[in-house]
Amino acid sequence: MSDRPASLGILLRATPPDRLPEAVIAHLREHYDAGRVEILLGDLAMTTLWPVVDPDAPIGGPVEQRCFGSQQPVVDATPAGPTQVVLPLTVWGDRLGVLRVETSRPGSRELTGELAVVAEELALSLYSADRATDRYRRVRRRERLTMAAELQWDLLPGHSLSGDRFRLAGALEPAYAMYGDHYDWSVTGDRLTLTVLNGHGDGMEAALLTTIAVNAMRNARRSGANIVEQAELASDAVYSRYGGEQYVATLLLEIDLAGGAVEAVDAGSPRAMVAQNGDIRTVALEQQLPLGMFGDGRYETQKFQLTPGDRVLVVSDGVHAAAPAGRPPYGTSALLSGIRRTRLQPPTEAVGTVVRALREYHIGADLDDDAVIVCLDWLR
Repeated sequence: MSDRPASLGILLRATPPDRLPEAVIAHLREHYDAGRVEILLGDLAMTTLWPVVDPDAPIGGPVEQRCFGSQQPVVDATPAGPTQVVLPLTVWGDRLGVLRVETSRPGSRELTGELAVVAEELALSLYSADRATDRYRRVRRRERLTMAAELQWDLLPGHSLSGDRFRLAGALEPAYAMYGDHYDWSVTGDRLTLTVLNGHGDGMEAALLTTIAVNAMRNARRSGANIVEQAELASDAVYSRYGGEQYVATLLLEIDLAGGAVEAVDAGSPRAMVAQNGDIRTVALEQQLPLGMFGDGRYETQKFQLTPGDRVLVVSDGVHAAAPAGRPPYGTSALLSGIRRTRLQPPTEAVGTVVRALREYHIGADLDDDAVIVCLDWLR
């Protein structure tokens, strides 16, 4: 049985990208006496799990949601019936969905371990196939995206990322009609670069503005530039296109994952907070001009230090400045209450909790602005 994972990997690499579910089902039926098998993917808002193989099948229930949230297999084995195993589909901490397998085999640690490897192989293949087929994207989107949102989702790095020393997740709201807000991240060795943008304007123009800024920062970063050079190249690119009429408020962070030192360029309104053991403090940074407001913009770094177990939250002004129906800004006190609810949650769940609290604060009204929430746990 030791050759099964390898043979499945070879099989999936030879399978057309839109036929991966059927290939895995055939493999599970041949090698694991599987009966019903379903792949469920998270929607764009990461709130519901939707079936891929049988679109008319029920959406993910409490068992599937528990697996998705905990990122641990859930086994239901009874003497009188089949064994059901639900396994997370995750790649480098980016949660895609779950794999649900019913088999006539008795439940065991060995069975769960082998099926977990199948889920890992499938998740990696789905992750790679996403650029070559629309099948899985159609499952994940539950309504039509605006053109601006289409651009933004293609630009995002993913929903979450994790490593030995950190856990990271982001959320954008509204998922289907966002405009200029955005987040980006990249990890290389012990350096994690994180950016949160608060775009200017609405609709396609806001999305195009963000696209220019994000790609300029990526171009600089991928050439080995530090965050100051990233900010300055992006500022020059935006100014050369818009002449100062549009700009991008941005917070750039570079975190030393080995020692917890953080360098920051605060170019506008995104706000950073650090939470630990129920205490929450706003990171005091001196704001500099948004990217692209003036030509030949120059930026300086500021520094702060993390301690093991610190949680860093970065929110756009669509979160901290939201004031629906004349209420006090959400960031005045309600945001802190929302963050405290996340104390025992991993970042992947914490960003959803803050989004739900923000919606509750709007008392049923639509959000007036895009909202970005990014959550980083430094584990050391």
